[in-house]
This record gives sequence, C-alpha cells and structure tokens, in this order.
Amino acid sequence: MCSILAAFDLRTDADLRMLRPLALAMSARQRHRGPDWSGVHADRAALLVHERLAIVDPVGGAQPIVSRDGDLVLAVNGEIYNHRELRASMPDYPFSTGSDCEPISALYAGGGDVGEWLDRLNGIFAFALWDGEQRRFLLARDPIGVCPMYWGHDADGRVWAASEMKAIARTCPDVAPFPPGCWYDSATGQVRRYHARDWRLYDATQGVEVPKAELREAFERAVYRQMMSDVPYGVLLSGGLDSSLVAAVAARYARRRIEDDDRSEAWWPRLHSFAIGLDGSPDLAAAEIAAEAIGTVHHGFTYTVEEGIDALPEVIRHVESYDVTTIRASTPMFLLARRIRAMGIKMVLSGEGSDEIFGGYLYFHKAPDAREFHEETVRKLAALHQYDCLRANKSMMAWGVEARVPFLDTEFLDVAMRMDARAKMAGNGRIEKAVLREAFEGLLPDAILWRQKEQFSDGVGYGWIDALKAHADRAVPDSAFATVAQRFPVNPPLGKEAYLYRSLFERWVPGDACARTVPGGRSIACSTPAALAWDAAFAAAADPSGRAVAGVHAAAHGTARADAARPVATDVTPA
Repeated sequence: MCSILAAFDLRTDADLRMLRPLALAMSARQRHRGPDWSGVHADRAALLVHERLAIVDPVGGAQPIVSRDGDLVLAVNGEIYNHRELRASMPDYPFSTGSDCEPISALYAGGGDVGEWLDRLNGIFAFALWDGEQRRFLLARDPIGVCPMYWGHDADGRVWAASEMKAIARTCPDVAPFPPGCWYDSATGQVRRYHARDWRLYDATQGVEVPKAELREAFERAVYRQMMSDVPYGVLLSGGLDSSLVAAVAARYARRRIEDDDRSEAWWPRLHSFAIGLDGSPDLAAAEIAAEAIGTVHHGFTYTVEEGIDALPEVIRHVESYDVTTIRASTPMFLLARRIRAMGIKMVLSGEGSDEIFGGYLYFHKAPDAREFHEETVRKLAALHQYDCLRANKSMMAWGVEARVPFLDTEFLDVAMRMDARAKMAGNGRIEKAVLREAFEGLLPDAILWRQKEQFSDGVGYGWIDALKAHADRAVPDSAFATVAQRFPVNPPLGKEAYLYRSLFERWVPGDACARTVPGGRSIACSTPAALAWDAAFAAAADPSGRAVAGVHAAAHGTARADAARPVATDVTPA
C-alpha cells in the first residue's frame, strides 16, 4: 500500500514548471502512507507522484512504473494478489519489475475492453495510468473501495487525483471520492462501472445453497492469497469471530511455511497477532484465548481514555471523516497501528467485511425477511468504502501499516454473496453469522467461535463510548450547539459528540465539498435508512455504533458496566 497523486491536462512547459513543486508538496501531505521512497514522473501533459510502502519486490518495484518503451506510466496504491497468474497469461509483454502492480500496464497494453481486464484483477487498488503516446489517462478503483482515492478539478480545469483528500482539497473545490468498482477514461470523459454481479439482486440468489465446505475453502484461499508479502506481516486479533478466523487460517499457512523452510526459530515468519483495548476490555481477554488456541505470538496493548481523547485531532486528520461510529473505532486502531509499526511490521490481515456479507451487526436480528436482509448487505457493501474500509485503511496507513481484508476478496465475495440470505439470517434463537461459524467448526475454541458480536467501539472497553460522550458534553458549549444548523448547513451534526468531530474535521479539510464526502443522517452501525424502519426503537434511541441491542445481546447497552466512563481533563475544543 502506498499513496498516489496525479495531475492531468497540463498544457504548457510553464504548467509543468509551476505544478511539479506544487504536486510534490501536495503529495507530502500523504507521505505517511509511503515512507519508504518517493517517485515522480513528469512530462508536458501529466504529473504522477508516488509515495511507496515497499511490501512486494521492495528493491525493484519502485513507482511510477514506466514501460520499457516509455509510453505507459503507472502509479498504484494497492496490491494485486493474482499478479503471478496475470503475468503468466501475458508472456510477450516486456515486464521491467517484479511489482505485483505492473500487470495493470500489461493488460492495458494488450488492448481490449478496459472493464473486462479490470475485472480480472483480484486485489485492492486505486491507480492512475498515463498513456503518453495517445495522451490518454485512466483512473480506477477496486470493487469495494478498500483503497481510497479522491479526485477533482482545479480552477484551470486540470484533473487531479490522490489517495487522501487532504492532498488536493485546497486545490480542487469539487473534490469527491472516486467511486469503487469504476474507471474513468479521458478518451471518453465517462466514469463506467466494471464490477457488476448478479448477486446484487436478491432474485438471483433466491434458493441458492452454498455448501459449508465450499464457503470455508473459498475463505482459506482468500487468506492465503493475501499473505503475499516480502516483508514481516501480522494479524489483527480482537478475539471476535472475524479476526479470529483470519488469524487461525493465516497461522496454519504460516506454520506450513516454517516447516517447509526449516526456519522455526526465526522471529519472522512466525505469526504475530495484535490487539488493543482499555484495561479490562472484553476484546483483550478474548484475544488471549484465541491466540493461545491458534498459536500466534500475541501482543495485547492497553490505552487509556485520556490517551484516546488526546489522539482525536490526529485521528480525524488521518481518517478524514467526522462520522461518529468511524471516529470511535478509528482511535484505538490508530493507536494500535503505531505499536505495530514500532515492532517492524508493515502489513496486517484484518477481519473487515464479514459483518456486511453475513449480516453480523446486531440490528440484522430485526430484518423482517430474507429479501430485506440481503438487500441491506448489498447496500452495506456499497457504502463500506465510506466506513470500515476507510477506517481500517487510513488508521493503519497513518503509521505506514497496510491492512488487508480477506473477507472482501473478490472471489470469496462471489461465493458468499450468491447464497440465499435465508441461510444467513439471525433471530429466534439463532446467533448472527451462524452459517459462517458452522463452516469453521473445530478451528477455534467454542468460546471464540460462538462469541456474540461486539461492535469494535464496545469491544475495546464499554467505557470508551461513554467517555467520548462525556468529553464532548464538556468540550462543546450549549451556546455553540444551539447554532449547529447555521455553522454546518451540510450534514448538520446530530449531537455534541458529532459536533466536536465535525469541528476537528473542518480544521484539516474545510468546505462543503469535503463535508459531503462523509455520510450523514441517523444510522445504526453505519446502517442504511431502510434498516431503521425494521424496529421503531432504532429511530427513537439507538446509538449510532449499534451497541448491544436490548433483547439481542447478552449484555444489552444500558446495563451496569464495570469500566464506566471516568471524568477526564480536556483541551480539545471546537475550532
């Protein structure tokens, strides 16, 4: 994972002389994503800047990648997991590096429909490709939007693209997220979708059964693909079902590698796992159980409420969101990423995406039927780039750690999403994600395999959310909140906590266009408005993080907490 910045439609040599130093300064705002090296390509019509985090081919895979004939220039943020298969299918292309990303240039050079060859890529990516001969450029993003990319136009009509909004927000008044699963071709001036699947419609899945063995094998293949690395890697392990499954499968493959290579005494490739929480958090306790059973070298870190609140301005600067649920969960992840990078780890496997695919959030217990259940999972996946993918990517990349998400592997998605949602539904005594748990019987201790869902913000310690609310109540005066609609006419905050995050957001990326990149309105665990209609109580009183739902979770929100919020000092005030 890295960062890219690109500018196109340069018109004169004077443009280039002016814009090259500007582009370098803009790219420096996202250099935390790629601290290992910087690369630049500049000609009269295009500027591409790359900040590299070297994970695959760390010696020879520098970017931008220029083709041997000099015509194609490619800058990519991401990983292409099936790059070896793609290389093998194009033996006549003169590859110049061992980078997993160079097959993108080869596929383009081979001609054919852009959408068709983009759909052959199994990976996470956002890229800019410049064809100097044709004076043509492409922008594209992976199907789910695991890798971020923003784009816009400057006052002179030039097109800019970057991995993070802060790089171009002050240059492009129309900055916006580039849509996942799509590409833009300057030759046509159109944005087109390349990732289209029948499973997006419930009727295409109705009656379809996916054997548990097939589901398990597809997931194991996804984890194996995403272990691709030439540098030390680890796994995030909260002790919940999803991260534990990722860690358990990765640990089995890591052990095979150790045995095959006879390097059992090496620090790496022994698999290390990482967790974080407040003192006494349920996730830390569960992670210890899972790690012992899986056999990872485990590191459980604690943070204090004060440390989390101190980090809020930097968290919001990096994740570029003011969504309440996102900031609550991003903060401990941001603190954990720093610990991980300090131990020499550049890449981790994580469990994001499972809850969207299998309806794992507690509010899914209220889904009235399989059709609505399925349609909500599809809506959740479509919005994931604004929520959990954004959180995981930017919280980790703030410290130069790449987060990979095997549940969102495109091949696994096609298996898991084609099954009739009746097999996924919870309620009437059936726990959420039961079909996934059943597929992995025997891999994890029952205490982990059948552990009920904890929202990440709760799992790190039930007092975390309560402390944030108390902090915001003190930091935001009543007089300031009374004018919230006038100060923030776009997506006005719905409470003091949201007001505080929005105020910090405005410091780094001001303006209405930036504000519109963040979803607004009422939500439960980043649900869509349609799901709020499933239960009248949701609209009335539900917490946006989807905390323990009364009548669903064994420890429903509102019961006594041993680690309730503690008063803390504050020096974070609205701008």
